Amino acid sequence: MAKSSKLVASKRGRVLLVRRRRDRLWMFPGGRKRGSETEKQCLRREIKEELPKLKVSQLKLWKEVKAKNRRSGRRMSDAIFIAHNASGSLAIGDKHEIDRAIWRKPRGVRLTPTSRYIRDKLFPK
Repeated sequence: MAKSSKLVASKRGRVLLVRRRRDRLWMFPGGRKRGSETEKQCLRREIKEELPKLKVSQLKLWKEVKAKNRRSGRRMSDAIFIAHNASGSLAIGDKHEIDRAIWRKPRGVRLTPTSRYIRDKLFPK
């Protein structure tokens, strides 16, 4: 099982990204599993904490990534889910962890290593 879950939601050529407060890097929303949560339960909880007014459609597992990031050397263990429909406002719930949420094109922004990997696989140049 993956250690964390990430959400890839897109609409009109833009993806949903959140910015981490501590280093100002952008990432796909999500986070680490707790206890005996499934990957999907983890993602639903994280979305509710980070973006409480966001409504996401049925989540579909795209891929489980268990690899070493070539750039950072960090091990990745993520379940990547895709939501084809997302609506609602991007009000921030956990202001200690993230400070912004936007819909934008996935290029031209400083991403975390895991989010860069996801972007490059799902949205190649």
